[in-house]
Amino acid sequence: MTEEYIGGVVSLERECFSHPWSEKSLREELDNDQAHFLCAVADGCVAGYIGVQEIVGEAYITNVAVSEKFRRRGIAEKLLEEAERGAIKRGCVLITLEVRASNAPAKALYKKRGFKEVGTRKNFYSDPREDAEIMTKFFDR
Repeated sequence: MTEEYIGGVVSLERECFSHPWSEKSLREELDNDQAHFLCAVADGCVAGYIGVQEIVGEAYITNVAVSEKFRRRGIAEKLLEEAERGAIKRGCVLITLEVRASNAPAKALYKKRGFKEVGTRKNFYSDPREDAEIMTKFFDR
């Protein structure tokens, strides 16, 4: 992600999440060597994005978001694929994330990409309060 996409990512955060990241937080990530953000652009706007933080050989997906009007076009899967490719290239051995327990479409996509459910974080989300499923994928070496 570059500076030019911050506004679009902020808008997407507000559209998709009850507790969106602030513009300030996203700008700080631009200077974080452990953070990697990828944007999908369509029709001149940010259609989707993924954020990944990498620490000691492990990649953690902070957010995946696709605008409602661009869903069901394979954007999230392509973003995941590119994030995984980058993490492998930088030496990560696994990638992990949390997803709302009720988010069946996202969980199905993650399972399709080889993620496995490895645990639960009780009451992880608010608005509405909900558990998070922890999903992890180990990379073949």
